Amino acid sequence: MRVGTQSWFVALPDSPTGGDMLSHLQLRADQVITHPSGRPWLLGRWRAEQLTLARAGNTLLAVIGRSSASPAELEAHARKVRGLADLAAAARSLPGSYHLAASLDGTGYLRGTASGSRRCYYATIDGVTVGADRARTLAWLLDAEVDVRQLAARLAYPVLPYPLSGRAMFRGVHAVAAEAAVVLERDGGHRTPRWWRPPPVHRALDAGAAALRAALHEAVTLRTRPGEVVGADLSGGMDSTSICFLAARAGARPATATLHWSAPGNEDRAYADHAAGHLPGIERLAFPAGLPGLLDGLRDRHDPADEPMGVVRDRAQQRAIAGLMVAQGATCRLTGHGGDYLVLPHVLYVHGLLRRRPLAALRHLEGLRARGRWSLGASVHLLGDRGTYSDWLTAASAQLRGTATAPAFSSTPGAWGERFRLPPWADAAAATMVGDLVRSAAAGATPLSDDRGKHAWIHQIQEAGRGARILAHVAGPTGLETDSPFCDDAVVDACLSVRPEHARDPWSYKPLLAKAMEGIIPPRIANRRTKDHCTEEWFTGLRAHRRDLMDWAEDSRLVAAGIVDGSELRRAVASPHILTGGFTQLDNTLGAEEWLRDLAAHPVPAYLTRADH
Repeated sequence: MRVGTQSWFVALPDSPTGGDMLSHLQLRADQVITHPSGRPWLLGRWRAEQLTLARAGNTLLAVIGRSSASPAELEAHARKVRGLADLAAAARSLPGSYHLAASLDGTGYLRGTASGSRRCYYATIDGVTVGADRARTLAWLLDAEVDVRQLAARLAYPVLPYPLSGRAMFRGVHAVAAEAAVVLERDGGHRTPRWWRPPPVHRALDAGAAALRAALHEAVTLRTRPGEVVGADLSGGMDSTSICFLAARAGARPATATLHWSAPGNEDRAYADHAAGHLPGIERLAFPAGLPGLLDGLRDRHDPADEPMGVVRDRAQQRAIAGLMVAQGATCRLTGHGGDYLVLPHVLYVHGLLRRRPLAALRHLEGLRARGRWSLGASVHLLGDRGTYSDWLTAASAQLRGTATAPAFSSTPGAWGERFRLPPWADAAAATMVGDLVRSAAAGATPLSDDRGKHAWIHQIQEAGRGARILAHVAGPTGLETDSPFCDDAVVDACLSVRPEHARDPWSYKPLLAKAMEGIIPPRIANRRTKDHCTEEWFTGLRAHRRDLMDWAEDSRLVAAGIVDGSELRRAVASPHILTGGFTQLDNTLGAEEWLRDLAAHPVPAYLTRADH
């Protein structure tokens, strides 16, 4: 079985460590790598091919995950490292998706990916700060309780703003921002310097597409071997179809899965069939029926991820598909997850475009208004806004409940990102907690970029990375490692280097990806202008499992935590047609409820269990 999604590690500083913590870790760890001093540095569990280690004098570098780095290449990088500032440059030259860990003269260093598909966390235990790739590992070491404030924030829909969206869910456990690293000092202290910044915007469409093509090709090639069967999702959409064709070009044999959604006029099946006709030799799995439905298995409990992210509504379905892919000989599964967020800049790009190229901005605005049904007043207000990121967060903290903005403005995004609200069943205590969190964030808020369009684009990329991380965790028990090549750093940098008005055109669909895949995917796929959904299956699942959901509402962990009004939640579950904020309005709440139930059933993370225990 592939155990990549079941791996874990903890990074320790080169200093005396509390005996209890060390003994707990050593009982669970299969591997230990030491600092040059002989003290433990990395403890955990990973496959041999998942970790590449190099040493040069008192410098140790470890790449944990998917990387092209050979031991000799990594050693060459280690010889060039003179201090922490050299690590970022060393890592950015290595394609892939991985954690980078280092020990430099006893100082520890740990960082994940810019997209957040691999995250880092830290906690101070017995006066010593330690790092880890999983929040639950540190929560287990601390015996930490869930932070109810963060739980209340996860009720917000459709998505929380940066930096609230990436915070850890346990008291005493801290998430390292995706763009930052954690430095573990020898005295037990720590700091979190920024290692990643967005690349300069300098590429037009053709050059940007060439860069994206190269980065995606390398990302897929890293995950495949000639002749190897690779699971892949052939949905009919441009993102997953691109991954399927790139895998085939790398010499892999895709075992593809296509779901037939029931909405009238759904075009995914026709596009998937067309793509399959251009992929000779694939093992095709198509599912018009026979799979578990959405929300099947709600009564089953599973080892939870580090955080909730909507109810895992297709868990049973995806496990069935993974089992069939394994039966076909697949050793891993590649998804197109994240493509939407990577290749399409956030619509706020038009704000900066107006200041650079006013006529082009007005033309783009005309198309965005038509597609998004923005009112003229809302559009003028959005483009003319000059408030800071802190101003926006502060204003949002007073608009968490109800409809504080005029209806004419409701279809437009907020000044710095998506508008976010608490659902009607969030009680006054939840509103107070989340309002305090937002105002506290606003007090020291620094956006991901001074350009609000770039900030919103990076934030949506980090949300894609968060989803990729949870998808990988959920897939762990299937034995089929799930990976999202779009979330690799090189792909992120390639996309962000393109002028946003070239990467997003209101009159075409994903022009950057279509150009990048020119000559690789069929023209009919590249020229597709539509995107389908499974909303009907979602509401069918709600109806089919209403009894289970009502049981959840009657015995809600969120109600017990004091952040949800039980009667309002029961009303929403019984009558989902009353939802006014789309399915995420309820989805996020059900996800938080499911996560709490799973956490109670699995207080010790399953990945920490050893076969000999």
